[in-house]
Amino acid sequence: MEGPQDNKEVVTILVLGDPGCGKSTFLSAIKNIQARPRAETSHGPRRQLDLLRDSDQPFLFDIRFSKKSFTLELYDTASPNQHWSTLKPDVVLLAFDISNRETLDGLKKWRHDVIRYFQRGIGERIPVMMVGLKRDLRKEDESIIYPQESYRIAQELRCDRYAECSAVTGELMAETFEDLARLAGMTTTETGGQTQGGALSVYVNTPHEAIAACRLYEYTKVLLIQCKE
Repeated sequence: MEGPQDNKEVVTILVLGDPGCGKSTFLSAIKNIQARPRAETSHGPRRQLDLLRDSDQPFLFDIRFSKKSFTLELYDTASPNQHWSTLKPDVVLLAFDISNRETLDGLKKWRHDVIRYFQRGIGERIPVMMVGLKRDLRKEDESIIYPQESYRIAQELRCDRYAECSAVTGELMAETFEDLARLAGMTTTETGGQTQGGALSVYVNTPHEAIAACRLYEYTKVLLIQCKE
């Protein structure tokens, strides 16, 4: 963003999650997406990320949505310039580490904080997206967090969207950022960013994940499933 003369609408996004869940690397990978073609970010080789510095917050990203240009202004809990609870975010991103169940359990506290600090009005609700980070570290063991469990938690926390990605390998990074940008762009419209009827929009990458999402839909009837082409 070059300055106020651009007249670009600014959408403030706050990334919440336990320490070490991958927030900083995720934000750095978003910067990497804007610097490389989508084909490279989705399928290209691993590349050393240039990590963003906390002191540079907010991180600014210029994007277009529905033929409209606007700026994403992203903060996380490590901002040294302003405590996150004093912000007025338009969108909240709840992040957890797929390889660490404690960070998934911690989202309940973070969701409570969202209500406590940002939803003071009666009936007021801020768009919330839940994202599973470090997808490349998902392993088949007793502590594994299957996608269907994450979908269920996202619904329990009344999130509007759910996605998974790996900032290290780049898997689903472009798709996750597009989904986040779409949600952010919707907040600039009259309808806002919430999904209708309490539905949860999820992004799946494999047939197994699609089946898991469909099985959950049979019980809830409130899933909007997006499949990678």
